[in-house]
Amino acid sequence: MGGLMSAVTIQQMADRVAALMEERLRLRGAGLEAKLRKGGRILPRRVRAAAEALAQAAAMAQNPKLLMRIDDESVAQNYDICVRHLGGIDLADRRRGVAVGIAASIAFSLLAVLGIVLAVLVWRGLI
Repeated sequence: MGGLMSAVTIQQMADRVAALMEERLRLRGAGLEAKLRKGGRILPRRVRAAAEALAQAAAMAQNPKLLMRIDDESVAQNYDICVRHLGGIDLADRRRGVAVGIAASIAFSLLAVLGIVLAVLVWRGLI
């Protein structure tokens, strides 16, 4: 059990994670909780749980009595999990991945249509 970490420090940690979510994932919203509601499902389960725990700790830190009940070690671990994951996200790489996925989908569709057209031509005896 803690209380050694100040409410300001915990809030700064939550704000940093919220800023990373906006910067790396393009999530809008006022604060960490709002960003988690809007796009938390795109985070891995472990990272989402850590971010939710950090948001809860930030809310608890606003009350001096609840601040004493916050486990500083778990807050630090949750912050590390979030920052490590969000810091490793490369926005340009994600865009490239989406573009490659779209191109692959189009190529597969064209091949499927071409195969169907050839099958119909063979079936009709035109080839």
